[in-house]
Amino acid sequence: MDHAALVDALSEPTFYDYPVDEVRFLQTHISSVFLTGSFVYKLKKPVNFGFLDYSTIELREQNCRAEVALNRRLAPSVYVDAVPITLDGDKATLNGDGEVIDWVVVMRELDGNLLGTEVLARGELTESHMDALVDVLVPFYTSAATGEGIDNFGSVEAVKFNTDENFSQTEAYVGKLVSRDRFEHIRDWTNSFFAQHGELFERRIAEGRTRESHGDLHLRNIFFEDQPVIFDCIEFNERLRCGDVAVDIAFLAMDLDFNGRQDLSKHFIDRYVEVSGDTELTEMLDFYKCYRAYVRGKIACFTSTDPALDGASKRAQRNLARRYFGLAYEYAGGTRRPSLVVLYGLMGTGKTSVARYLRESYGWHVLSTDAVRKQISGVGENTRVYVPYNEGLYSPEMNARTYAEVCDRAENLLWGGFSVIVDGAFKRQSEREPVIEAARRTRARLVFIETTCGADEQHTRLEGRQQHDTRSDGRVELMEQQRGDFEPPNPDAECYFHDIDTSGPKSETQTKVEALLRDESVL
Repeated sequence: MDHAALVDALSEPTFYDYPVDEVRFLQTHISSVFLTGSFVYKLKKPVNFGFLDYSTIELREQNCRAEVALNRRLAPSVYVDAVPITLDGDKATLNGDGEVIDWVVVMRELDGNLLGTEVLARGELTESHMDALVDVLVPFYTSAATGEGIDNFGSVEAVKFNTDENFSQTEAYVGKLVSRDRFEHIRDWTNSFFAQHGELFERRIAEGRTRESHGDLHLRNIFFEDQPVIFDCIEFNERLRCGDVAVDIAFLAMDLDFNGRQDLSKHFIDRYVEVSGDTELTEMLDFYKCYRAYVRGKIACFTSTDPALDGASKRAQRNLARRYFGLAYEYAGGTRRPSLVVLYGLMGTGKTSVARYLRESYGWHVLSTDAVRKQISGVGENTRVYVPYNEGLYSPEMNARTYAEVCDRAENLLWGGFSVIVDGAFKRQSEREPVIEAARRTRARLVFIETTCGADEQHTRLEGRQQHDTRSDGRVELMEQQRGDFEPPNPDAECYFHDIDTSGPKSETQTKVEALLRDESVL
């Protein structure tokens, strides 16, 4: 019975020997998880990523048992046991008398409302939660195993093995989910840190800072009960679980940064240093934050190729990877900013022609509101749509959906270090504002270029479109209505706005656009 068949079996309420009303199914890149209301069952996927190997039933049993034993250090009341799945006749059962065909970890199900990510989403995560975590973590690290057999995991050689592996395993995603420039910067900065801080690594080993830690300390692995419950440590790879305690601490701090809570990240670090007395930890912080953000990006890369995920879930993972790589770049002191050029203006004024030229000349990504609008509505990208002004596919509601999606896609690409051209009317100031905010969040160089031409030239161009196969739905009878709705540059962001007259030959327009972008330090 393969993994997919086992997922089907464990998804049925009747699989369990106690009353279950509903089974909720979740999955990660390495596990399939089933929540029954009373207990949680984790079934490991038969995968081998090099740093993790669940490819045989023997390895899955070994790792299930290790997961229970290791997690009982911080969550003794949660981890019940490692239990075999047996085949009795043609039916899979838990801990039956038949052939053992796989293993699951059984846990008590806790209140999902107390999960760190849920507490954060409700805006209820506070400094008190951080203090409570420190009160659990400091004694945990003090008592965690150290010494011979563990100390070496904190050495430059051991940590560099991990970072080299990260860079090797993400090479295939360079140019897709992280730009070549950012990839090389993070890699080179990481290697320079090793070269410059070898004594610091050795000193921390001598001080007993290398421990058998948790290895996966982030908000999704914490329940904020009266005393925080920290679960789901790394059991599958000793070298990823053991190391400087700064690796764990930096992971949670990075997670808080990623979620926009830099204030809690700082409080957590300050409080941990105060209680533990580990003042040197701050010297390692950005290095290990970068490492942890990069690992999360790598995991999102792997998850994005999981055949069990649907297209939307794969896209979400790709976007997540870009954001984590962008954060890693910031921790590594990266200052090179991607560019966001918004070509906006009335229909028929040459936006798409300029966008195509910039893409062909500089390799930038182009996002067209015409294409995205039709993608999200299920209309073929090259299908022309004839509807009255501001109706149907061009209704205010559809406009809002389109511009929100374009903005999200642009931001995700920018986080990966990719420069982006957005091609759309953006006739209203409210449609431009989210793009401005996305540029600010990603520290992108932003330029709005309004393409303009005389009304007669615009009319001629729109008439010409009617004779050619084009995805644009702009028509002569709509142009004056659009002109009447077109709003001036956003008053609080006028420094980003420029205009280019496209009435002349294309080569002249291209020269003017390039000169403007150079003046604005975008090229």
